Amino acid sequence: MTKTVKFKRTETNPDLPLPSYATAGAAAMDLRACLPEGDVSVEPGSLVMVPIGFCVELPQGTEMQIRARSGMALKRRLMIPNAPGTIDSDYRGEVIVGLFNYGAEAVTLAHGDRIAQAVVADVLQVACTEVTELSDTARGSGGFGSTGVS
Repeated sequence: MTKTVKFKRTETNPDLPLPSYATAGAAAMDLRACLPEGDVSVEPGSLVMVPIGFCVELPQGTEMQIRARSGMALKRRLMIPNAPGTIDSDYRGEVIVGLFNYGAEAVTLAHGDRIAQAVVADVLQVACTEVTELSDTARGSGGFGSTGVS
C-alpha cells in the first residue's frame, strides 16, 4: 500500500525538486540543501542547521527518520548528531537537517546538494503500564556485549 506524503515548498525554495528515491529499490529518499543565498562552509568541529526548503505533512501513524547519506558521512565526514532525527506526523514546519563536521577539513555545501536521506516508517504508540515484575527470558538483564563479541 502506498501512502502519500505532502511537501509544501517554502518561500526560500525557488527551484529544488521534491525529495525522491535515487533508485527503484532505495529505502530512503534524498533531501537537498536549500541554500539559494549561497554556499555554506561547515568547519571542523562545528554544527550547522541546513533547511531542505520544504515543510511536510506525514500520514498519521508514521514518522520521517532523517539519516546521514553514506557518502556524506564516510567521505565528507558530515554526520547527523541526533540520527536518526524524527519528524513527527503532527509537525508542519520546515524540515531542517543538523550536520556536524567530525573531519579535519571544512566541507562546503551548495544549493541543491544531497545532504541527508529520509525514511518514512510506521510507528506504534503504546500504553505504558508500571509493574513490579517482568517476565523471565534466557537473556534476562544482560546488557552491552552480554550475548558475545562475534
